[in-house]
Amino acid sequence: MDITRNGSKASSKGPSDWFTGTVRIDPLFAANDARRAAAGAVTFEPGARTAWHTHPLGQTLIVVAGSGLAQREGGPIEEIRPGDVVWFEPGEKHWHGASPTTAMTHIAIQEHQDGKVVDWLEHVSDEQYEAR
Repeated sequence: MDITRNGSKASSKGPSDWFTGTVRIDPLFAANDARRAAAGAVTFEPGARTAWHTHPLGQTLIVVAGSGLAQREGGPIEEIRPGDVVWFEPGEKHWHGASPTTAMTHIAIQEHQDGKVVDWLEHVSDEQYEAR
């Protein structure tokens, strides 16, 4: 058994290469020799969002607070709320973030494949974000 104590890992600011707006990442657990999965709690201030991206083995989001948005390429922008679980298929191009007026926190879980968990792509434009 391994217990990681709350507050034992430092928060970090979401890099501007990967995010638009103010984003905080709190690491929960990392992949290692015994597990492929890694997870973090990600908090988006109103209007903040990821860039378009894909995951080689998919991604699960568990919304824990606030109100957010998520979209897969070619699909509608979906509202996501606490208790919602969102699954993105392996290689599915998508983005997610807060609503324009409310912050949102989700737990993001993804598996490593050959040391990689994500491929970051172009930023979501304001026009794309506001296309609801």
